[in-house]
Amino acid sequence: QVQLVESGGGLVQSGGSLRLSCVASGSIDMINKMGWYRQVPGNQRELVATITSGGTTNYADSVKGRFTISRDNAKNTVYLQMNSPKPEDTAVYYCNALRMLRAYWGQGTQVTVSS
Repeated sequence: QVQLVESGGGLVQSGGSLRLSCVASGSIDMINKMGWYRQVPGNQRELVATITSGGTTNYADSVKGRFTISRDNAKNTVYLQMNSPKPEDTAVYYCNALRMLRAYWGQGTQVTVSS
């Protein structure tokens, strides 16, 4: 089992910045990929960004150039740096870990971007 705990959400003004953190614990060996997804009520959960164990990153087109995903393996932590957020980035952000073809999710953290 993998446990994921997110933090760093809150209210931010459009054009500001915010950093989300996700700490992984438990059976963290052999985690292939970690990432961030987000969900707005009534919509499906969507990909924001992922990072592999080798450091390869992938971003949704809507956040490219504004958000940066990174990881600190020593701290078992993945970050999402959100620069120049927009009101449409408002959502619950979920941390995800993929280990041996099984997906694990955090409890989510609310991000609200005011205009």
